[in-house]
Amino acid sequence: MRRFGRTAALTLQSLALMLSGCGDGGGSGGSSPTPTPTSTPTPTPSANASCTLRARQDWALAQMQEWYLFPETLPGNLNPAAYASLEDYVDALTATARAQGRDRYFTFVTSIAGETNYYNNGTTAGFGIRVKTDAGARRAWVSEAFEGAPGLAAGLDRGVEILAIGTGANTLQSVATLMANSGEAGVINALGPDTAGVTRTLRIRDTGGDHVITVSKADYDLTPVSSRYGARVIDDNGNKVGYINLRTFISSADPALRAAFASFKAQGIDQVIIDLRYNGGGLLSIAQTLGNLLGGNRQASDVFAQLTLRPEKSSENETLNFAPQPDSISPRKIAFIGFEGTASASELVINAMVPYLHTNVVLVGGNTYGKPVGQIAIDRSACDDRFRIIAFATKNAAGNGNYFNGLATTMEATCRASDDVTRQFGDAQEGSTRVALDYLAGRGCSPISASGVVAQSVTTSAGSTSGARLLVPDHPTTPQREVPGIF
Repeated sequence: MRRFGRTAALTLQSLALMLSGCGDGGGSGGSSPTPTPTSTPTPTPSANASCTLRARQDWALAQMQEWYLFPETLPGNLNPAAYASLEDYVDALTATARAQGRDRYFTFVTSIAGETNYYNNGTTAGFGIRVKTDAGARRAWVSEAFEGAPGLAAGLDRGVEILAIGTGANTLQSVATLMANSGEAGVINALGPDTAGVTRTLRIRDTGGDHVITVSKADYDLTPVSSRYGARVIDDNGNKVGYINLRTFISSADPALRAAFASFKAQGIDQVIIDLRYNGGGLLSIAQTLGNLLGGNRQASDVFAQLTLRPEKSSENETLNFAPQPDSISPRKIAFIGFEGTASASELVINAMVPYLHTNVVLVGGNTYGKPVGQIAIDRSACDDRFRIIAFATKNAAGNGNYFNGLATTMEATCRASDDVTRQFGDAQEGSTRVALDYLAGRGCSPISASGVVAQSVTTSAGSTSGARLLVPDHPTTPQREVPGIF
């Protein structure tokens, strides 16, 4: 996801492209090379006539009419005055495409400054945890915790159950009550805005029993490859398998990925597990980096992805080829771990490998989100508006980009597995990692249902449930799109 500078002559390379995810659970993209956004000062819209609501609505409509991938779905006569915010107006413009499952809040307006901060550095504010909920059981768990953030420091880590939330010990409300009254929104609202200084008291259950803790949200930089479990080599009965857990496709992932693959190459690794189970997408440039590092046996003429705009913009279409790197490996087999939070750039990388490895590349876990499209970014800097518009479709070398219902519908090999939050990522006995290792070793598995249902199997301290999913607001922030479940 990056910045699009309007010039008289536009090429796809000059657009800010992104493949990112979860609107109500989705993904986005970036161009190659990724443009570097310029710093944008905080505007004062009230003093700028171009930043009135109507002016911003008219501007948004003009961009949609020029660039939107599905122009036939735009309403012919939509009264801007009926909408109190630019966000509501954009949602109304995309309502038909959303009803068709082609634009599930993927087109949106965000802050230039805020998005730039996130994609360059992973800067966000919050507890630094991901949350999964089970609406049927009315329960919530921490499914991941980020280093350097307040949640992990307070004892919140993968597998901890959140029993109650309040602004203090005297205002605690059980998760069961919150969900009974307001569904998942009750938990989202109880956790509070992602603003530094917001403090919550939580009653939690971990391996030591029940505890009450108080934790305050803070600014932190998200590490895209964990220092605890992000990259490792698993010894599976004498078979060495490389393991990478990539949280999000942001710029700072580049050196971490290169270092991990350099280590794999030095150890002669030719089988890998790429864990993208919660990765909602991000920069296309980082997706290319990952693909290239997996493409040591690819030729420069081999297609990584095809980007296709609407017919009248076909001159902007682009084919991205593999570009093997000094640290690239040549894998015989790849197991990608994915679930409902796996979207966009994550799906593009998985899809890109299928025409070359066929059944030697497998999707392990559950069905993915289903976002074979990407956004360009058009800036209105005076208003700090960055308009992310679905403008291009993505396809692999075989021309496959028809996975709006998730990759399980098109993959040649899939293996059903649980997201076992009782074990850390990369643990050889964790549900999805175990099944991935079994497939790489030639042992059998059960295929993933291609039903497109979002809720998928999760193993917790209380047993398995098929109703848990990442907690994502209907209108997520940039971090919540790319790192679904983050709070």
